[in-house]
Amino acid sequence: MRRLFPVTDETATRSSEEADHEWGLAELAAAYAYPELGPGPGAPEVWLRANMVSTIDGAAQHDGRSQPISTATDMRIFGTLRALADVVIAGAETVRQEGYRPARVRDEFAALREAAGQGPVPAIAVITASLDLDFSLPLYTSPVVPTLILTGAAAAPDRIAAAEKAGARVVIAGDGVGVDPARAVRALAELGHTRLLTEGGPRLLGQLVAAGVLDELCLTLSPMLTAGDAQRIAGGPSVAVPARFALDSLLEEDGFLYSRYRRA
Repeated sequence: MRRLFPVTDETATRSSEEADHEWGLAELAAAYAYPELGPGPGAPEVWLRANMVSTIDGAAQHDGRSQPISTATDMRIFGTLRALADVVIAGAETVRQEGYRPARVRDEFAALREAAGQGPVPAIAVITASLDLDFSLPLYTSPVVPTLILTGAAAAPDRIAAAEKAGARVVIAGDGVGVDPARAVRALAELGHTRLLTEGGPRLLGQLVAAGVLDELCLTLSPMLTAGDAQRIAGGPSVAVPARFALDSLLEEDGFLYSRYRRA
C-alpha cells in the first residue's frame, strides 16, 4: 500500500520504500484514529464518520451488496474502522441485505480499545422506522453488547416490545415514526458513544449529509465499472448548498484508492 497524500508533515518525509508495503493493523489504526474529542476548548464532543465503497462509475453496490466491489484490503480497513468505533450505525435495509451479525471480539484491538476506555466491541445501532426486523437473528439475541434500535416515538408498540424481548435496547430518536439524524447522534452521545461510525446504506448516509451531522467520509474507490442502476453512496433529496469536505489522506493499492475526507 502506498500513501499518496500525507496525514501529517512527519509522514510526508517517509520514503516511498517505507510506505510501499502491506500495512499492519496498528498502522491502519493510527492512520484512521479519531480526533481528540471534548470537553477541551475547540474539540468536538462527538465525531460521526462514514465508511463507504464506490466503483469509478458511481455504484455503491453490485447486485444489491457492497461485497462484490470491495477487496481484502478494503475489508481490513472496514474491520479497523469498526474496532476504533464506540458504535456502528446502519440502516435497516443495509442490515437485512448485508446480513449483519454482532461485532466480534478481536484480540489484536483489545489493548487499544481498553486504553481508549471502550468496551470489548462496538455496539451495532440499527436505524429503523418500522422495526421490520427479524429479532430471532444473532444480531439481536446474542451480541457481546446489546444491539441498539433507533426509532421514532410513534413506532409500533408491539414491534418495540419484540425488540426488547429479544434483548435489544430501543432508543427513541424522533418525534414521529422516523428517526431525526441530529437527535440520533445526540442520543448515542448521551449513552456514552461519541466515536460514531456509519456504514450506510445510501439512504441513511443521504439523510446524515442533509442533516449536516456527518464529520468525516472514508471512501474506497474501486477501479470497476458496473453500469446498471445501482445506488450512489448517498441518496435522497439534494442539499441546498453542497457540503465541502477536505482531503485528509489518500492510500493506494492495486488501483483501489482509500480516501479520508473531513468537514472543511
